Amino acid sequence: MTEPSAVAEARILIVGLGLIGGSLAAALREAGFGRRDSDDAGGGGPVKRAEILACDPDADEIARGIEMGLIDGGDTRLEGVIDGATLVVLAVPVLAMRGVMGELAGLLGRAAPQVVVTDVGSTKAAIRDGAVAAFGRMPPSLVLGHPIAGSEKSGVAAANPALYADHKVILTPEPDTDPAALARVRTLWAACGAEVLEMDVARHDQVLARTSHLPHLLAFSLVDTLARQDERLEIFRYAAGGFRDFTRIAGSDPVMWRDIFIANRDAVLTSLEDFEAGVARLRDAVERGDGDAMLATFDRASHARHYFDTLLNKTSYQAEYQMQQQGKLRYRVSPGGGVTGRIRVPGDKSISHRSIMLGALAEGVTEIKGFLEGEDSLATLQAFREMGVAIEGPHQGRVTVHGVGMHGLKAPSGPLYVGNAGTAMRLFAGLLAGQAFDTELTGDTSLTRRPMGRVADPLRLMGAEIDTAEGGRPPLHIHGGKTLKGIAYDMPMASAQVKSCLLLAGLYAEGETRVREPAPTRDHTERMLTGFGYAVQREGDICWLEGGGKLTAAPIDVPSDISSATFFLVAAAITPGSDLVLEHVGINPTRIGVINILRLMGADLRQENERVVGGEPVADLHIRYTPLKGIEIPVDQVPLAIDEFPALFIAAANAEGVTRLRGAEELRVKESDRLQAMADGLAAIGVEHTLYPDGIDIMGGGRHEGPNYGGGRIDSLEDHRIAMAFTIAGLRASDAIVIDDCANVATSFPGFVDLARKVGLTLEEESGEEGA
Repeated sequence: MTEPSAVAEARILIVGLGLIGGSLAAALREAGFGRRDSDDAGGGGPVKRAEILACDPDADEIARGIEMGLIDGGDTRLEGVIDGATLVVLAVPVLAMRGVMGELAGLLGRAAPQVVVTDVGSTKAAIRDGAVAAFGRMPPSLVLGHPIAGSEKSGVAAANPALYADHKVILTPEPDTDPAALARVRTLWAACGAEVLEMDVARHDQVLARTSHLPHLLAFSLVDTLARQDERLEIFRYAAGGFRDFTRIAGSDPVMWRDIFIANRDAVLTSLEDFEAGVARLRDAVERGDGDAMLATFDRASHARHYFDTLLNKTSYQAEYQMQQQGKLRYRVSPGGGVTGRIRVPGDKSISHRSIMLGALAEGVTEIKGFLEGEDSLATLQAFREMGVAIEGPHQGRVTVHGVGMHGLKAPSGPLYVGNAGTAMRLFAGLLAGQAFDTELTGDTSLTRRPMGRVADPLRLMGAEIDTAEGGRPPLHIHGGKTLKGIAYDMPMASAQVKSCLLLAGLYAEGETRVREPAPTRDHTERMLTGFGYAVQREGDICWLEGGGKLTAAPIDVPSDISSATFFLVAAAITPGSDLVLEHVGINPTRIGVINILRLMGADLRQENERVVGGEPVADLHIRYTPLKGIEIPVDQVPLAIDEFPALFIAAANAEGVTRLRGAEELRVKESDRLQAMADGLAAIGVEHTLYPDGIDIMGGGRHEGPNYGGGRIDSLEDHRIAMAFTIAGLRASDAIVIDDCANVATSFPGFVDLARKVGLTLEEESGEEGA
């Protein structure tokens, strides 16, 4: 039996019993609201049952709603059903809202004292104006809302209790909206299975004009155009599924959509103008037979559809940069297990990012194999598509980039969204500082907390004009058309991202750009620039290049990411009986800190089948279990393993003795404060440690058999590496380890869960909603 609804209203009044209002009533009934089998109060006698009433000008619709069991009663007049209403839902056409609210204003005194009013209209500014006209101001108890759901069917007979399940409902509260009223409306929609979001009125109308109103306008226009042609019968007879899918919405209620287009006229016209401009560009490409221009448009559209679908399935309206993450994912790792087999982890993220960037700026076509198909890398792909680059794929790790040359990028139509990718944002900052157009770089909530002054400041020294949010954090506003000049820059911290940013800006700068690094960092950018025919010099701790050159397309085979491989290297290193081979892993000398550190700890780790692929050294890594010992991590290895330390901390927790790390303050400004996050997690499972500003001491369990620590619950802080590190910790735990906020694992390591299970971990994914 369905659990009783959490909606605590005594009497809900739905004004307008069509598809939307009827489906709301059906969903509430399905959730248990006002259910007849709740009349008996457990032997304590009858109780007053919550009611759903309706007002509709069509008496037949009222009768049908009662017959279907959706409502308890109704009237064609508002005054006949307003008495005692605690929540009023206005579900009438948009242009009828003003009149209904005017009538409601004179009757609210007969409703319950704390009555709340909400609506379901598809445009909000016009309805807000109507409310002000009716009530003299926006009442604090009026919460405007819009369920993003519907059907081409109409009337209460089409009511569907699942219409709102897993759909979004956008609420547009005002600054003085009563928080209690807002909470009651949120509860109403949550009971229907909807995902409730908030947005300001103007933004709502702009977004919906593009995502809902414009598609309906186009569908109506296309069907009407074809229906008026002489051969219309033949056209419709042979229409394929795509035509039917696109034009299905042309069967929607014409009166309702007329009202919407009138009410949201300005936003609809703006979106229509943008669409007409895009059609004109495409028409021109077809007329000229410009295959590259057509491919760029089609491919950009195709992958935008898939990419943003992925984002929307993981977070709520993430592509609009407005919403808080709603969906949560947690891992539950059962203790024990073995680690054996032969696997290949995804391609190197750093190289994947750079391959797209340099391929886009090159002259010619760049073929890429082994591309990492994670969210971060896909964000980079999408950003270049939005700047006019034709990109085919990815298809099973294969990507084809049709380069536009050093000065061929075009201004994007809006902010470039790079998700969780700090590498992409910092490298983009250098690359875009030399363009002729303005750009804005933004990302998810985690990325907006990360410092960008470390790239913005030296770029300003080169002549770039860059605005950041408070504290030097994203979004970055980069003003184009500035003349850049090469500089000699001593980096205050070892950072491959800062070095690469300045080298990419140096491509567009007058003269020479020189970067001195205080310690060696990964050199993928220098290697790849050389592979694309651009000379990069190096002497000691300084690398430099001359601006004004060009890039020539070259094939790239992306090796497997050593950062991703690290989790499985450590899993095998800490688990008795393990024997694991990781294939085709990049062993760039600037990235092998994790290999060196594990060997210093006593790991049985060998490099086999060593070779050079596309300028990058690769090998198969073969690791067997042998007891580890604690060490003092050499300072010169810290920058070579900076991303691998979360996993290495788990190795330390299973080693005999103390492992000491210093000089790693950079860990505090990653996707999370990784020193603090790992210390908190280690404390949660009972690992003794001492935290320092720039490092940590970890007292390992050192047992050769059985668990080295307990189970516990870990807050990953939406940091993928924290989540994966504590996943492998489960191999030597005495009880289950539960890790919250794991959705971002896909940003760096798609397929992690499947590979973890394949090699022997017992890992389950769960919904991470509170109380689950």
